[in-house]
Amino acid sequence: MTVDQIKQSIQGDWVSIAPEIRPSIGKNADGSMKPFYLTRAFTYLAGDKFELVVVNSADAYGKVPLVRITIKGHIVWQGPHPIATGAQKVDFIADETYEVTPLLQGFADAMNQLASKGFAKWEVNTTQSIMGKAFAPFGLEEGQIFSEFDLIYVLNDMLFWGARNVDGRGFDTEANRPTNLQIPMMRK
Repeated sequence: MTVDQIKQSIQGDWVSIAPEIRPSIGKNADGSMKPFYLTRAFTYLAGDKFELVVVNSADAYGKVPLVRITIKGHIVWQGPHPIATGAQKVDFIADETYEVTPLLQGFADAMNQLASKGFAKWEVNTTQSIMGKAFAPFGLEEGQIFSEFDLIYVLNDMLFWGARNVDGRGFDTEANRPTNLQIPMMRK
């Protein structure tokens, strides 16, 4: 497919098939990788705009939601990705919205310890914008617009992005752009 055909084919809403697992940069006491669990709801809109809602959970079945993260912005198409024929390198740029909503008191308490400067008191079900603000839990610095160097691949009406690096690194540089496919999303 051409880039224009891919853009046309992904317009609309996509969701996680089931809760997904990712490696985090955090480690367990024994030094092993600490997993985190999430579900994604993604919308691709005309004009290369996107909306993404991620809900991180404390458990593998998504029964104990911790936080909802809402990101809105633009996709910049960067050309073919070598992982599969038709895969495309894309940059997700959160230049419209980046919000965090604690869904569990323990998460709100942690944010009040780790990210209180420049924010109102973190409370359950109360959304705060972190766009352009220093936010240590996500490694963001003052004035930084969050972006990820990622990929998009469509196969059999499933939408794939890149898999998180096995050591938990994010996609914050071209060198960290993923080289494998993530669990796909399905049409909503």
